[in-house]
Amino acid sequence: MTSTVVFQIQSSLIYLLMIYGITQRKNRKIHVPVMSTVLLWDVLLILQIELSRDAVAKAAKAAVNPMLLNVHVTFAVLSVVFYVLLVITGRKLLKGHGAIRTKHRVFGWTAFVLRTLTLVTSFFAVSTN
Repeated sequence: MTSTVVFQIQSSLIYLLMIYGITQRKNRKIHVPVMSTVLLWDVLLILQIELSRDAVAKAAKAAVNPMLLNVHVTFAVLSVVFYVLLVITGRKLLKGHGAIRTKHRVFGWTAFVLRTLTLVTSFFAVSTN
């Protein structure tokens, strides 16, 4: 099994776990650990890809990369940015700052859409490499 297949399997499992975590958003005891696992695993996957493919160096050559690869990298980076925002707002929610719930929800759905786009474009970006 190639590293590409292993990465795609992990990415798909992370996505499915994310969907499960979202469905459990009203059950804090499940939602928080599941989504924490999702965010951590997804960041670790990015590190695995970087260590095995020198992905940052490839991404730095944006001018010569296929456009789809640049789009994919953009979605992936934005996903991580929104993960950070989710951690910040999520921790505030856990401390009782309910006023931030709307922001957390918007950040969450934005991260989900970005993660969906990252997953979809990953299949095409891999085929162009």
